[in-house]
Amino acid sequence: MKKYSRRAAQSVLAPSLLSLTVSAAFAQTTEAPVTTLESVRVLGTAEQELLQAPGVSTINQQALKERPPANDLAEIIRTMPGVNLTGNSSSGAYGNNRQIDLRGMGPENTLILIDGKPVHSRDAVRMGRNGERNSRGDSNWVPVEAVERIEVLRGPAAARYGSGAAGGVVNIITKRPTDKLSGSVTLYQSIADHSDEGDTRRMGFTLAGPISEKLSFRLFGNLAKTDPDSLDVNASSSRVAVPPSGREGVRNKDINALLRWDLNKQHVLEFEGGFGRQGNLYAGEYMLGGNTATQESLFGSETNTMYRRTASVTHRGDYGGGKTSRLTFAYEGTTNSRLNEGLAGGGEGTIGNPNAERSVSQLNNYLANGEFNVPLNLGGLHQILTVGGEWREESLKDPYSTSSARNQYQAGNVVFPNFSDKAKARSYAFYLEDNIEVTEDFVLTPGVRFDHHDAAGSNWSPSLNASYYLTPEITIKGGIARAFKAPNLYQMNSSYLYVTMGNGCPAGVPGPCWIVGNPDLQPETSINKEIGIAYDRDGWSAGLTYFQNDYKNKIIADLGQQGVPPRIGGASVYQWTNSGKAIIRGFEGNLNIPLIGEDGKTLKLVNNFTYMIENKSKETGQPLSVIPRYTINSTLDWQATEKLSLQALATFYGKQKPRTQNPNANPNNNAETGDALNERGSYAIFGLGSSYQYDKNLYFRVGVNNLFDKRLYREAATNGAGAASYNEPGRLYYFTMTASF
Repeated sequence: MKKYSRRAAQSVLAPSLLSLTVSAAFAQTTEAPVTTLESVRVLGTAEQELLQAPGVSTINQQALKERPPANDLAEIIRTMPGVNLTGNSSSGAYGNNRQIDLRGMGPENTLILIDGKPVHSRDAVRMGRNGERNSRGDSNWVPVEAVERIEVLRGPAAARYGSGAAGGVVNIITKRPTDKLSGSVTLYQSIADHSDEGDTRRMGFTLAGPISEKLSFRLFGNLAKTDPDSLDVNASSSRVAVPPSGREGVRNKDINALLRWDLNKQHVLEFEGGFGRQGNLYAGEYMLGGNTATQESLFGSETNTMYRRTASVTHRGDYGGGKTSRLTFAYEGTTNSRLNEGLAGGGEGTIGNPNAERSVSQLNNYLANGEFNVPLNLGGLHQILTVGGEWREESLKDPYSTSSARNQYQAGNVVFPNFSDKAKARSYAFYLEDNIEVTEDFVLTPGVRFDHHDAAGSNWSPSLNASYYLTPEITIKGGIARAFKAPNLYQMNSSYLYVTMGNGCPAGVPGPCWIVGNPDLQPETSINKEIGIAYDRDGWSAGLTYFQNDYKNKIIADLGQQGVPPRIGGASVYQWTNSGKAIIRGFEGNLNIPLIGEDGKTLKLVNNFTYMIENKSKETGQPLSVIPRYTINSTLDWQATEKLSLQALATFYGKQKPRTQNPNANPNNNAETGDALNERGSYAIFGLGSSYQYDKNLYFRVGVNNLFDKRLYREAATNGAGAASYNEPGRLYYFTMTASF
């Protein structure tokens, strides 16, 4: 038998190109027959190859069972290297609405996908003047019970997904239809050790199976409720008269159905539809100032509700010989209904009248994308070429967000000659990728993507990724790619007006100050680079990756950077604008140690870490995100018996430094003073968990998070308290049970 190529032997990808020839020759003697197998070559598509890049992590079902999130998948995604949870800006506003931040690029540069389809519901939430949104993000639309796995792509591997993926991509992959009827029901309960922190209760179910020979289905649903923290949870640590709020509660209702039709061996159709509802449970959140009476009257009620509706049709083709295709048409509609939050003056971001009519924004997204994969052998090199395309349309109607502009327009002001409370953008893209086996040990993956956005213009995103096998155990991988993000519909709508009556104007600039959308914005761009080395043998696994993002044209509304603005209609008029250059550099790594049993199956220690060298604007020196200097995640996993497993968990966070300059209140971003410079020191969170598989149909897990009750408090509503902009909750006990058939 001929020697297998090392690349084929190492591959963990599903074969896309497989050639196997068997010949048997029987001798005229009594010798046994001899079978000769030719070399087997296994080569994945470019997409599959990129999932092996150093900046990619996968959360499998076992990990989801061992670290069940209370409600939001972000709770487990944060344990991957390169991942933190941060507010949507470095101002500290809405600090407890922390979202997934990949490599310090900020939540707005993290693209959330569900089964490869983009999720944009958070874009229905109005943007504040520092880029913050009063939103939890888009990581809580799929219950954990419905998740097959989660892929976290950081750096160059994410560039193929287009706008919004400059930091990376989180692809939540749901469970698929099964060939026999199966189902499960999961119950979860968490109880906080402190009465001023919220508990969680949820119930989820899945059901899947065949309907006929060619039809099968999958159904999942979810009911969940997390209570809000009490109004006075931060009172003892507050640095302002009205204490900042703790964590909001949330009420979830989700249902999703998928029908799969296997027309024949080559063609499959999938029809999917879903509905999700998220209602916040108010905990007293405000942006710049507070009203105690209003907070008390609204506490625990739904001040905003998000409704998300989805529908899609997907065709998958497999034509033999490695030729495959996919074509998807998808719709996502989001309705955001909330009590009006102030757009101007001392009430900015504050609910002024709890009895007022709700404002409603409606966001619709339409998507068509597809690709075709074909194996080639050019110049003796095995390769798989991917040709793909995409079309998107997004439209937003939000009358309340433009109400200040409407008043000015009706008063005869010339600032808004084309006033509209609607915004729309269309874009299309084409991309080529090629996965090339240059030698047995060297795989090269070049690619290029062209995007055209009708407001932000054209953008080219070339990429080059490579893998080289030094030995069967040691691999060097690296990549470089250009990524971009188009301005959102609020930032580029010239009728979107945010007003500060004077307190937020730079010193010496008379109020009111207006911040107006800008249709001439350029897309944000970054050059993302990484190189890493990995070792994997007999359960030992180690890796170290250096990454660097050179970032420019970040869209901001920092008034202090814009100088003295024009004076129009009695107001100083600022715009959303592109800022200068920024840099992000750091290391990621992992070290997995088998302690007992083959490959550590009985006892193993699993570790990963992130270390940030730089994360700042080159012009101002200010951070893009307030994130820890380092993050270390460790798990000691013991399979005590066939049915019983135990885990000891630890996360270590390094020092966090806030902005040192005020983005609004001083000309040229003058230095902050006092409490606004407070750092958040390093700290550690420990936990314990135990799972018991009673039989094949019944599974239990109990555990405790924050075992040693390390509590941190939010000290102010904005950056007046420096980096102390969020709560780290105390000790929490949880129990979960899954019954399946």
